[in-house]
Amino acid sequence: MAARRGSSAATSARFDSTISTSTFATRRSLLGAGGGPVVPACGVDPDAAGPAPARAGADTQAARRLTFGIMITVAVLAFEALAVATIGPRIARDLGGDDLYGWLFSAFMLANLVGIVLAGHESDRRGPATVFVIGLGCFAAGLVLGGLAPSMVVLVCARAVQGLGGGALYNAAYVSIGRAFTETERPRQFALLSSAWVIPGLLAPALGGVIAEVFGWRTVFIGMIVLVPIAAALALPPMRALGTGHTDDATSPVFAALGLAVGAALLLAGLGTGAWWSTGPLVVVGLTLGVSQLRRLTPPGTLRAARGLPAAVAFRGLCTFAFFGADAFLAFALARLHDLDPIAVGLIITPSTLTWAAGSWVQARLAGRRSRRALATAGVVLIAVGIGLAATVVVHDVPLAVIVVAWSIGGLGMGLSYSPTSMVALSEAAPGRQGAATSAVQLTDVLGAALGTGIAGAIVAAAASQAWTRRDALTVVFVIMTAVAVAAIPVARRFPPDPPELTSQPHEVRHDGHALPAPET
Repeated sequence: MAARRGSSAATSARFDSTISTSTFATRRSLLGAGGGPVVPACGVDPDAAGPAPARAGADTQAARRLTFGIMITVAVLAFEALAVATIGPRIARDLGGDDLYGWLFSAFMLANLVGIVLAGHESDRRGPATVFVIGLGCFAAGLVLGGLAPSMVVLVCARAVQGLGGGALYNAAYVSIGRAFTETERPRQFALLSSAWVIPGLLAPALGGVIAEVFGWRTVFIGMIVLVPIAAALALPPMRALGTGHTDDATSPVFAALGLAVGAALLLAGLGTGAWWSTGPLVVVGLTLGVSQLRRLTPPGTLRAARGLPAAVAFRGLCTFAFFGADAFLAFALARLHDLDPIAVGLIITPSTLTWAAGSWVQARLAGRRSRRALATAGVVLIAVGIGLAATVVVHDVPLAVIVVAWSIGGLGMGLSYSPTSMVALSEAAPGRQGAATSAVQLTDVLGAALGTGIAGAIVAAAASQAWTRRDALTVVFVIMTAVAVAAIPVARRFPPDPPELTSQPHEVRHDGHALPAPET
């Protein structure tokens, strides 16, 4: 294991010296049946050899407080994300901003990228607690600004502020898991953390629609602020106990992240202008700037999906590009082509949240019995099938049940494929460098979602100037997203092997979701 990590460190020295971060990551998933988490003492080195030390009651209680506090934080982020996806078409209509609809998501993601990179660097230097406090404050400010936004432009700016804070919060959550739990316990902890999406997944789409219809969509933003101090009170004390990682004076990678975000924004702006004289220069400058910074922030071979960690990095970006690009505009298509209100849109989208949860539950129970490579491959196949079927939303008289089934398949695929890529990143982490090891995967996670929603938005926005119908533009969107998902299938086959401690012996799964060694014969 040490030799493999040493080789990985040598291979990725260039991007490790430039960036350290954790995640935008797991959107929605579910913990398997059973009781509460079995967790190690906070502060236990997650990469230490041998079994975890005996746990004192106070330490176990602190670890549970940490997990519960993070879950509340993720639940707030989850509710906001799912509600905005549902009520976004209503917001765009009320503020007269259909041409900026895609930016509701792209602005969040691009700012999230900057937040992830900056927060990851600071998490390794100062510890996750400081990052958590700053992230909470930034996210709360974005909620207030969003609730008071007088125009679509201001709301897009508010979403950027929310994204900056959200990136810091997810970073603090994942770095805390990396430092507090062992390799074999992390799959369950990721599932438990992601279970915070379950209640929002059940309620947010429909409830967000109801709130928007009855009280107005601004209440969706303002109403979540009350949960911020609760999350802080629970999570901060045990986060402080985790301490800091490396305290070297490596240059902060925030300027590289800003360059990448600006490059992506210029690319999307160029694609959405609809004027040939501005499209070309903006696209060329955006691509040049973005690709140059992406090379600095990811391991060598990422752009060609080289075998090993680079393939996992590329895979995550392809998955989020395809799924979130389709996800955002599925709601838009239901609202504009089928004239559905936010409540109905929410009810159609909700089952995909549950199947995402089921997919994450399945992968957690199969950890150690099926390789991460196999789980990721199965997941992306389902994503491609789901998006392809969801494309029928452009058909005027398609039964809405078909859309429910289609997007449920896509959600199941995301649940299967999401956590294995996070596990690959943490498996490559040296002690105290979990942020650095996961940086590339999480960056392409966010960048993929930003580009997927942004390019889809640019296609829809440009439809009017090109004399396309909205139905034609949405058809192009779903065809592109399906093709990207299909392209990710061979990339999944290039994942690195699982760690020896997960493959050295057969496992059976206990009723509460733990993987246990099979009895000796």
